[in-house]
Amino acid sequence: MTIADTHETKTAPHDRHPHPADAEPMSPVGDLESHRTDLAKLPPVEGYPAPRSVPVAVLVPVKNEQINIAACLRRLAWAEQVTVIDSQSTDDTIALSQAADAEVYQFHYDRSTGWPKKKNWALEHVPWRHEWVLIVDADEHITPELAKEIQAVVTGASTPDRNGCGDGYWINRKFMFLGRWLKGGGWYPSWNLRLFKHSVGRYERIGDLGDTGSGDNEVHEHPVLLTGEAGYLEHDMLHYAYRDLTTWIEKHNRYTTWEAHAWGAKDAGGVKAKLFGSAIERHRWIKKRARNLPARPLLRFCFDYFIRRGMFDGYPGLVMATNMAWYEFMSVAKRREMQIAKDLGQEYSGAPPA
Repeated sequence: MTIADTHETKTAPHDRHPHPADAEPMSPVGDLESHRTDLAKLPPVEGYPAPRSVPVAVLVPVKNEQINIAACLRRLAWAEQVTVIDSQSTDDTIALSQAADAEVYQFHYDRSTGWPKKKNWALEHVPWRHEWVLIVDADEHITPELAKEIQAVVTGASTPDRNGCGDGYWINRKFMFLGRWLKGGGWYPSWNLRLFKHSVGRYERIGDLGDTGSGDNEVHEHPVLLTGEAGYLEHDMLHYAYRDLTTWIEKHNRYTTWEAHAWGAKDAGGVKAKLFGSAIERHRWIKKRARNLPARPLLRFCFDYFIRRGMFDGYPGLVMATNMAWYEFMSVAKRREMQIAKDLGQEYSGAPPA
């Protein structure tokens, strides 16, 4: 799967991604010394490569992540360049990031067009000092084993067994929910293309959706490589996505609006749906054919809970399977709501007010 599979025209790498004027990191904000003192009191994290020793750039997209950002950045101190891409946070996210010696950049989203989103903007505008970039969300933790594997890859010390084109790698995630690692329900394995050479990787754009209400960060969109298929790393990262059910519901209320818009756009410009393709291509193939099934929410629950063995994850597995059935129901209902508005000649976005 390559960038040529999206709606954009295939060109040579340097023509495809011209380097615009570099963005400028933010000046220090708040009482950084106080934050540094607080960070120094936290329990140490051990087993990682030496601080700032690995020639890789890390991109961390954030907005109001003061609860998560310190734990995330402490596990990235081994990377030579750590950048936090913020969207006008109103809490201590920026100050905490700067206290952890991360570079902070501000991203301003154009809601009228819905493009570019945060990660693609950063890939184009941040002055990266290394060819390899690692994408990490604020609620994710890189383990020492994974950090050492990344070090070996970007320094050329070793090559993974499943190497692909050599320009990018999928990383598996362990999804933590209600205090438990979800092994069933389709939540593991969970492969994400997170390590790649920034000159040849960009996130897909599905249709010309405008503001879908899903936010300014690529959540459902996936990066694709210009140069070929990505390889696979051995070790996992940890994903602490939702601190409570309220957070899950708030986010997925927005995500179902995105699903309705993407359905209406017929996924134009996105990763192609292929039964015998990559993990993402297979997922898109299944989703495309499941959209018109009768009793879709009930089928999703049965599929996740019984066939994908979510039942073996106990109460968290039951809650998640029920949540995903609700997600399917709301996606269908919002798509129908969108079609009714279109038939009446009304504009529909489903997005929250600015």
